[in-house]
Amino acid sequence: MIRPAFGLCAHCLKASKHSSILAQKRLFPRLPVRSLQTQPFQPFAPPSPSSLGKPIPAKNYRRTRRWLRRLTYLTLGTAVLYGVDRQFYASSITRSVRTFGLGLIVALDYKINFRPNPPLAASIPALHARNAERLAGLLQSNGGLYLKIGQAIAMQSAVLPPEFQKMFAKMFDDAPQNDWKDVERVIREDFGKSPEEVFGISFNGDPSKGMMERTARASASVAQVHWARLQDGSEVAVKVQKREIAHQVGWDLWSFKVVTKIYTYWFDLPLYSLVPFIIERLMLETDFVNEADNAERMGRFVAGEPRLRDKVYVPRVYRDLSSTRVMTAEWIEGVRLWDKENLTKPWEGGWRQGSPGCHGAALDPPKSEEVTEIVRSNLINERLKPDRDWWKGKDGQGGLGLSLKDVMTTMIDLFSAQMFLWGWVHCDPHPGNIFIRRLPSGKPELVLIDHGLYVHMKPEFRHQYCLFWKSLMTFDNKTLGRIVQGWGINNADIFASATLMRPYTGGDNSTSAEIRKGLTGKEQQERAYEMQQKMRKGIKDILADEKKWPQELIFIGRNLRIVQGNNQFLGSPVNRIKITGNWASRSLVDSPELSMSQRFKNLGNHLLFKFVLFGSDVYFYAAKVKQFFGAGGGMEDDMELQMKKIAKDFGVELNHGVFEG
Repeated sequence: MIRPAFGLCAHCLKASKHSSILAQKRLFPRLPVRSLQTQPFQPFAPPSPSSLGKPIPAKNYRRTRRWLRRLTYLTLGTAVLYGVDRQFYASSITRSVRTFGLGLIVALDYKINFRPNPPLAASIPALHARNAERLAGLLQSNGGLYLKIGQAIAMQSAVLPPEFQKMFAKMFDDAPQNDWKDVERVIREDFGKSPEEVFGISFNGDPSKGMMERTARASASVAQVHWARLQDGSEVAVKVQKREIAHQVGWDLWSFKVVTKIYTYWFDLPLYSLVPFIIERLMLETDFVNEADNAERMGRFVAGEPRLRDKVYVPRVYRDLSSTRVMTAEWIEGVRLWDKENLTKPWEGGWRQGSPGCHGAALDPPKSEEVTEIVRSNLINERLKPDRDWWKGKDGQGGLGLSLKDVMTTMIDLFSAQMFLWGWVHCDPHPGNIFIRRLPSGKPELVLIDHGLYVHMKPEFRHQYCLFWKSLMTFDNKTLGRIVQGWGINNADIFASATLMRPYTGGDNSTSAEIRKGLTGKEQQERAYEMQQKMRKGIKDILADEKKWPQELIFIGRNLRIVQGNNQFLGSPVNRIKITGNWASRSLVDSPELSMSQRFKNLGNHLLFKFVLFGSDVYFYAAKVKQFFGAGGGMEDDMELQMKKIAKDFGVELNHGVFEG
């Protein structure tokens, strides 16, 4: 065999040539095979553009970049808006957005699921529970005036589902207090001077100056209270509005207005017409000059009424130390109404001696060495006010030794006089705004504070309201119907029950018959749903003519509900309905706006009315006998039980829970 000069056989050479062609095909796939075979040793060259096909433009992701820019701008804009809102508007816009968002969610939830068999909820109670939790969270998060709304809901809880009652039961808890720097800033803005200059105080223990606690003694939704001793030794309560309220109040009330407007339209309830009056009252509550005016007016009313002047006390206001956002009043030492234990424990303070500060007596000052010790030991934690609990005895187990019957009688007398005699009604008489002290006579003295929320009843309406209550007690349905019809109310029966806080049995029972109609034999879910639909119709009947309806009844009803809750909490020691009715009838005799002939005629009717009240006493004492033997909780509990039984027949559960938490 002949071998080539390269040392390869012909077979190997052929295989090498084939491998070279395959390599060229891999490098230049678009060139024809023939050219690769005929030109095996052609030098390497890039392919021509025409052989590579049509060019494809590179991706620039314009849409993605556009949306990324929009997202960046939105994020930056939101951050700037949030910062400006938080810095200059006390988060008012954020709070409003939060309110609208949650309000829409709740409205949609009820619109979709409020039916006998909810499609997106296990049951109607489950629907109520989740929305109550949402609303309670909103009120707590927003704070400020929203807490006032929560308190109003808590006090009206008897007509709400139990899920709402449980969630709002803690709305009386103290609100968070602001830092001292915010308090100091409000004082400087209102007076143009520092707290030291305004109140004549010192924070470094100067004995020639007064003193003040930087830590608040109490904090509510709108303001907080600091204790102070002035240079003359007088102890005062300095009520300072929270700095953010001035920025928030306009936004909060606007949000409330818009949400109510939407709900009025969406759920077909005549609520929006009440909003302007409510907003006006809440705006006045943030004006401490108005509160000082109310306090001084109520003090004059009490001083001029022999039945109350020795039983009720309104703290003195220091006008020269007060402004629109700061109010300085006399410091009150006393026992809160909800402290039933300290109200009733035996008195150990001494014979013919009253509790500290009773009826405006000067508080016993601490000795000079005690002041030095207080300043030295407590300046850091700022609890400077001396304790005055000597009346509890050496073992600290004593109390005011008061009769709950006397306490509650004084309270109902006071608020009845406001409604029926004077026409100026304190609309926030919850237990935190009432102190009780012991007089040297051993009788209670009621101290009323927080005079920001009042309504004024014009003489004509006040006389109508007196006659309305008197007609309730005598079952005078003709007069009752005439009065409520003049107020634009179509259903006297249901309005009478709402006023008495118990079923009104003197009417034609049309409401009860209408409610029961069609409910027999239905499942619990259907009964509950239809009952709540009928209750909505009842609200529309009460607010039938919005132009005639006296808007003062919103807050008067709140007053009645709170007083009833106070009586119930103390064990129903008095016949609340009898005392209230007696004041209504007697006020038609004492009212100076009426002519002498009218007053003389009303006097004769009042004497007859006293005999009618005997029937109410029979009911009251029967309830007391049952209570004594452990078979009941008193008259208020019995009336509530009646309401609960009736409601349960309709598939609705009623609870109070006013003082829980």
